[in-house]
Amino acid sequence: MSGAPASVLEIRGAALHRSGRELWSGLDLDVAPGEFLAVLGPSGSGKTTLLRSILGLQPLSAGTVRVGGQPARRGDRRIGYVPQQRPLPLDTSMRARDLVALGVNGTRFGLPIPHRGDRARVDALLEGVGAAHYAERPVGLLSGGEQQRLRVGQSLADDPMLLLCDEPLSGLDLANQRGITGIIDRQRRQGAGVLFVTHDVNPILGLVDRILYIAGGRFVLGTPDEVLQSRVLTDLYGTAVFVLRAGDRLVVVGAPDAEGTHAHEHDDDGAAAHRGAHA
Repeated sequence: MSGAPASVLEIRGAALHRSGRELWSGLDLDVAPGEFLAVLGPSGSGKTTLLRSILGLQPLSAGTVRVGGQPARRGDRRIGYVPQQRPLPLDTSMRARDLVALGVNGTRFGLPIPHRGDRARVDALLEGVGAAHYAERPVGLLSGGEQQRLRVGQSLADDPMLLLCDEPLSGLDLANQRGITGIIDRQRRQGAGVLFVTHDVNPILGLVDRILYIAGGRFVLGTPDEVLQSRVLTDLYGTAVFVLRAGDRLVVVGAPDAEGTHAHEHDDDGAAAHRGAHA
């Protein structure tokens, strides 16, 4: 992206408290254009809240967040947001095309009014995420992987400089995981910074530049080789944790509320973030 700032995301002195308890504090983070940063951690560590703060939907307890050099604000079209895969009701009448079109004209006030170029942009997005062949089908009849491709297409409508992904691979089979990560990585290679919250780092391990791992009221930030070590995670959790390699996969054993490299977070409302991201 021409004229891109040195950092698409800048966080300084960030802290998050919940119910009188400090989840973490003192977070300074810069995400460069084209950087892929994975965010890991157990349930309740505040991963999704961090995304919501970047979207301008929820303030942090302390600190500042700037996107592209400007304070974080609700409805920032420079940010794309990909939520978890949640099946849409079978009787949803909206077409695949209509779902993607919400990313193109969904923030306009009043009744949607077609603008010149809108259809061509939707067609290009559908083609880009491999969904052109089911563009006219009702979304409720599509598979989870097909629906998730549409959500990614919607998030890319404005060619965002920052792409926030909140466990977008949950519930998808291996083929669809690879398809979705491939689309996200293509946007990264075009210059977008990516912040990718996940419960399993393995499907994206080959793409990740750095990892932010939050646990036990603390965090560690570094490359995968620096962070995914038994010694580092043992210190972070304050209990014995082992990082094992099984073939080309990493398995974290002994981390509280973790299974393999999984770290689920059910209490943060990713769906609400999606609804409000471009409101």
